[in-house]
Amino acid sequence: MVFSSMVFLCVFLPIVFVLYHILPSLKGRNMILIICSLFFYAYGEPVYVILMVISTILNYLFGRLLGAPGRAGKKGILAFAVLCNLGILGFFKYANMLIGTVNTLFGQDISLLELSLPIGISFFTFQAMSYIIDVYRGDVECRKSYPDVLLYISFFPQLIAGPIVKFHDIQAQIADRKTDVGEIAAGFRRFIIGLGKKVLISNVLAAAADAVFEMSGAEAGFLGVWVGAAAYMLQIYYDFSGYSDMAIGLGHMFGFSFKENFRYPYMAENIQDFWRRWHISLSTWFKEYLYIPLGGNRKGRVRTCLNKLIVFFCTGLWHGASWTFVVWGLFHGIFLLLEEALPIRKLPKALGHIYAAAVVCVGFVIFRADTLRQGLEMIGTMFSGWHAGVFLTTAALEQLTPMFLFIFTVAIVGCFPVIPRIQTRLSGKSMVSMRAAGCGASVILLLLCMFSLSGGNYNPFIYFRF
Repeated sequence: MVFSSMVFLCVFLPIVFVLYHILPSLKGRNMILIICSLFFYAYGEPVYVILMVISTILNYLFGRLLGAPGRAGKKGILAFAVLCNLGILGFFKYANMLIGTVNTLFGQDISLLELSLPIGISFFTFQAMSYIIDVYRGDVECRKSYPDVLLYISFFPQLIAGPIVKFHDIQAQIADRKTDVGEIAAGFRRFIIGLGKKVLISNVLAAAADAVFEMSGAEAGFLGVWVGAAAYMLQIYYDFSGYSDMAIGLGHMFGFSFKENFRYPYMAENIQDFWRRWHISLSTWFKEYLYIPLGGNRKGRVRTCLNKLIVFFCTGLWHGASWTFVVWGLFHGIFLLLEEALPIRKLPKALGHIYAAAVVCVGFVIFRADTLRQGLEMIGTMFSGWHAGVFLTTAALEQLTPMFLFIFTVAIVGCFPVIPRIQTRLSGKSMVSMRAAGCGASVILLLLCMFSLSGGNYNPFIYFRF
């Protein structure tokens, strides 16, 4: 486990913040961030912090080899570097999945490896590969300073659940950055908003989603499954976008500017639009480092379709060592291809929103299910279980508490850019008043979060396990 939330808020973060800002030199500040980041990770993964450090050393050395002028065989070095990174990721994350699949298909009884999954291994591995690929392409110069590479990969705000930061996006900030009171305040407000998303919204929705997904489709009934699916659809958005907000806010507090990871994805009009808005750092990573190198859309229609399916297969597999995630990824890939073959993107906006929301919601049932069998059973109930009697709707009614309905309504409203649209219509004086109100609201929100956390009302972030 990583730090408890109260320890992070009340002890770790204040200490790091003060130590960082009392140091005059950027070199000293970077070193403080490295030490504190390693301590942060080691607190939850005392053994696997060694694995992460080894990963950074290997990729630093690969970067030096790839960045050496006139060195021959760089393509081979890159291939070996990528193989090493994927090999480490594959061993710790997918070995048991492979063994289980072999056991099922061939009737074997191979023992599973007794390995725990290193927290955030998918995130820091993809960041490491971003660095070496950028150096190979000549998009960035290799860093001669190992601490620069270590800071890039280990920086604690986005280390364990993203967003995935590509090296070429922050290379200049590692060497030169500044902070001021306004940026720090804005970053802290963004951090509080993300914390509120997680603690006050996602955790409430999680209770309902978990209760439903502990049942079979028949036990939950038609209404119960829809309640659970909708709750999880909102839970995962507020959970993951909340962590991204916290990471982006913390980045600003230390002078880093990370790109947005979500852009109101449930406003999407189709699945292609959804992936332009959802987990942007992952979708752009696969586009830059997999889809385009495979040929993108430059090698004919059939090859383009195959490339997209490969990308979505990998997208699903990246999320976890289970075939449910792979099927979820391919599910989205197939709908993306259907949108190119059928006039789905020409639907009226209202119908497009409904279509996209329905596809995403059904997909997340597969994503959340413990097994493919459970996922398919629940989807079957969603579309054929309306004949169930009152008894089978009990599961749904038990979840529809006043608190759930209130938070569910707030979550729906929060899926749309209500506040930004209000801000664009305000005059100068009104904007100042709104900012003042926003500061007051941030304090109240922080107090509510701390009160909730002190009562033990907390679930780990969903993406910690990825």
